[in-house]
Amino acid sequence: EWKSLYQIQRERKRIMRETCSKYKSNNRRIITPYHVSRIFVEDKYRVLYCEVPKAGCSNWKRVLMVLNGLASSTKDIQHNTVHYGNYLKRLDGFDHKGIYHRLNTYTKMLFIREPFEKLVSAFRDKFEHPNNYYHPVFGKAIISRYRVNATKEALKTGSGVKFKEFIEYLLDVHRPVGMDIHWDHVNRLCSPCLIDYDFVGKFESMEEDANFFLHLIGAPQNLTFPKFKDRHSNEERTTTKITQQYFAELSPSQRQRSYDFYYMDYLMFNYSKP
Repeated sequence: EWKSLYQIQRERKRIMRETCSKYKSNNRRIITPYHVSRIFVEDKYRVLYCEVPKAGCSNWKRVLMVLNGLASSTKDIQHNTVHYGNYLKRLDGFDHKGIYHRLNTYTKMLFIREPFEKLVSAFRDKFEHPNNYYHPVFGKAIISRYRVNATKEALKTGSGVKFKEFIEYLLDVHRPVGMDIHWDHVNRLCSPCLIDYDFVGKFESMEEDANFFLHLIGAPQNLTFPKFKDRHSNEERTTTKITQQYFAELSPSQRQRSYDFYYMDYLMFNYSKP
């Protein structure tokens, strides 16, 4: 059964490399700490994991913590421990030699997700629930720039951003507030044209890909990838159908421009145009 999974990996890596050589001139750029700032390090099983938000990252961090001996089971680890506990080291925390040694010898992996679904998942998570960072920082800026006749209340709290307004912000070259890892390109987060990843997993086949990866690195047999949804677990996961409902609120031109915005991710990871 692993045979077909090896085949899938070869194919994904081939497409990624071909896309890189076709579109990227910077194949031999120097890797700086900035390029590896999203990469988490697990020294025991020698894994480097590039974190792509909304593609299973919380559960991957749980798995890395278990591999590292920081927890005995993924079930015991709370969301806040995962994200704010600083248990896992990042690659940019090492010196030049430590960075290069690990890049050259560890198994480097990333997990991705269909770009529009990933985007809607991030929007639902950050703007449809109370959030004391995204509402004041992003919400206020988005509402004051893109909402005509916004109420005082909305301008004060930054709550209630509509998907259409969020997309206006995303596509605006003069954004009133910067980019964020939750909706940035995988291309920018993980530099796949600069760092030669050994394993490319997809959220859509998460269980199969994740358990294959754990098999490849020789993880303990009893460690499997957790199935649970980390955020707002009583809510339905963002599916293709839910994504289509959100995108239906946009004009055809906004839909096309959103696709253009994530074009490299669509190409590099072989997702068909929605």
